[in-house]
Amino acid sequence: MPAAKVLHRLGARVTAVNGGDGQGPRRQAAELEALGIAVRLGDDRTLPEGTELIVTTPGFKPAAPLFRAAAEAGVPVWGDVELAWRLRGPDAPPWLAVTGTNGKTTTVQMLASILRAAGLRTAAVGNIGVSLIDVVLEQEPYAGLDVLAVELSSYQLHWAPGLRPHSGAVLNLAPDHLDWHGSMEAYASDKGRIYEGNQVACVYNADDADDADDADNAAGTGADLAPRTEDLVRAADVVEGARAIGFTLGTPAPSQLGVVEGVLVDRAFVADRQQQAQELAEIGDVQPPAPHNIANALAAAALARAFGVPAAAVRDGLRAFRPDAHRITHVAEVGGVSFVDDSKATNTHAAEASLAAYDSIVWIAGGLAKGATFDELVARSAPRLRGVVLIGADRELIGQALARHAPDVPVADLERTDTGAMAEAVREAMSMALPGDTVLLAPACASMDMFVNYNARGDAFAEAVRALAAAGHSEQ
Repeated sequence: MPAAKVLHRLGARVTAVNGGDGQGPRRQAAELEALGIAVRLGDDRTLPEGTELIVTTPGFKPAAPLFRAAAEAGVPVWGDVELAWRLRGPDAPPWLAVTGTNGKTTTVQMLASILRAAGLRTAAVGNIGVSLIDVVLEQEPYAGLDVLAVELSSYQLHWAPGLRPHSGAVLNLAPDHLDWHGSMEAYASDKGRIYEGNQVACVYNADDADDADDADNAAGTGADLAPRTEDLVRAADVVEGARAIGFTLGTPAPSQLGVVEGVLVDRAFVADRQQQAQELAEIGDVQPPAPHNIANALAAAALARAFGVPAAAVRDGLRAFRPDAHRITHVAEVGGVSFVDDSKATNTHAAEASLAAYDSIVWIAGGLAKGATFDELVARSAPRLRGVVLIGADRELIGQALARHAPDVPVADLERTDTGAMAEAVREAMSMALPGDTVLLAPACASMDMFVNYNARGDAFAEAVRALAAAGHSEQ
């Protein structure tokens, strides 16, 4: 809708296409037709006559018939990000861009907080929910910004062939959205587009090793671990002089950011990176200080430092930042048991990072698996599990992985999917937990089988925890 309206306002002859013909599409069609935009409902397979450009939404997969028709006719296909990039004015603010399987929104918000702490006018935009088209056309309140912190999805990057950020980061790579991309290779390749044309820094995760290489190494083959995000940097065509900047939870090598004795340090943007390191912040400045959130902070710091932000602003920006709800959010402590909401952990990679943040866990998991498998997640997390409560449509898949890799861990399998299901899950989890344990909602699955979205799932969890406390447990 934003793309159609903007192109129409700029004088293009626009036809909006939707394969549906229900109440929602008809309502959108009426709004567009009132502006003088042509609309075609019920046919999203054939190319409208005279088409010179397609601007698509992520709802259309790359293999859609419309795009095959476009390729045969030599018609280019752009996404909203590409359109926004092309519509930028000559004095447009540079883009610091972030992608990855998990942590994008948190990292972009951290980056914006750091940039603001440095006195820069900025906004967190893109896949975070703010239309880049509105931003580049300087719609209020986005006029006069100095720099943009941009979250980009793999869908958006697939259709953004001309994007050339100031600096870009890929946080991590794990199987996700493979039904859309067709393969892990295609998914990774689309993520890697964020590095194309980078002017200053290509930020990669030095700890993000290939699972196949991990398996080889575990088998004793001696194979080197290959950071997949670094491979994407090597494959990118960047501006001469742009640097590869790694981040790691360990001690950083030259041209990396990392952690030394509880301190986030920079060995990339210092005068003598062979001999010097600049202190940026303490782990306690990052909230919550879970390992994957420290990695997010390092990536945000690397992009900010690439833009010339001083070290003190990194510290101040991280101290000022608080993550959105449903991202490893501490809800309450009930009877000596902590309850943590990470409903945003909608895939196995995110759930594994969340589980790694706690020592003894009763895990609430399940929902829509989206084609995921759970063996690696369960095998790696099994030593931390006190018990597991399974909910949702694909809970059996997690149950089978638990039977194979954690057969001694108690499991409660809840069949119900009504509005009271989460309350029962919380009660079951409390019955398994001991004082000092953490009851963790990190479902490793999407929410739409039982809830409108992950926010509603997290809200139901928090409500159930509060009800548990009110029912007789002493909350502290």
